[in-house]
Amino acid sequence: MDPLYEDKLQFLESMANRLRQDVVEMIAHAGSGHQGGSLGMADIFTTLYFHVLRHNPTKPSWADRDRFVLSNGHICPILYASLARSGYFPVEELSTLRTIDSRLQGHPHRGSLPGIESTSGPLGSGLSQAAGMALAARLDKKRYRVYVALSDGEHQEGNIWEAVLFSARHKLSGLTAIVDRNNIQIDGDTESVMPLEPLSDKYQSFGWHVIEIDGHNFEHIVASCAESAAIHDRPTVIIAHTTAGKGVDFMENDYRWHSKPFSGDEARRALKQLKHDAVLQRRFSSLPSRFRYTSHA
Repeated sequence: MDPLYEDKLQFLESMANRLRQDVVEMIAHAGSGHQGGSLGMADIFTTLYFHVLRHNPTKPSWADRDRFVLSNGHICPILYASLARSGYFPVEELSTLRTIDSRLQGHPHRGSLPGIESTSGPLGSGLSQAAGMALAARLDKKRYRVYVALSDGEHQEGNIWEAVLFSARHKLSGLTAIVDRNNIQIDGDTESVMPLEPLSDKYQSFGWHVIEIDGHNFEHIVASCAESAAIHDRPTVIIAHTTAGKGVDFMENDYRWHSKPFSGDEARRALKQLKHDAVLQRRFSSLPSRFRYTSHA
């Protein structure tokens, strides 16, 4: 492996761990928040903000910046941590999550913070917003790309599938959707609440380029984003298989931690685990991936 690339991967893993610690600290201080999805998507957000996105924190309104839309706005703690660590606003402000008059509310609000491209609250609307941005880029002859993070549970919303149709109809190749496929939602597992499978086949049948990855494997994440940028005749969806609550053993794959508040010493236990893991070797260098990287033309 190229030493420079290896160094980059090590940096990404270290940063993802730091962001997970930020998420736990923010939510513990606020006394509420959505930690399951935030921890599960930390590796995706880290790769986007510290490797993939063309953006400039000192010029958040730069016309040619890539756009990132968070559709499942309740996992905004990981977005806020990513923005702060990128330099959009002081890291110290993370401690104001969900407090009165804070810029860091329970769902992101466009205009309240630099780097927030869209307001999100009601699930199911982010893909439509991102599709509109991607179409605007084409009409304006701009080269920026649009990325949107979606939960798997919000695919139970009809608006998602209208946007899937629209994006395919207009061949929005500048659009990349990233689905957090952690298989849980607030009431339980998705396949019991409202089955989504075969999710990749559905997107493919609608005319999308489909990639499936291990959402905790940085090589997968980097490669899938590069592949999506090389597709010029259709939009791309990256179905990222993730673990809700990733990094904290008593939270992983437990739907109750979708938004369960910390009690007692749970936050301290979570931080202790994350700090212990901070110096571990990259998991993908020695362990087989639970999900193989597969691309569907």
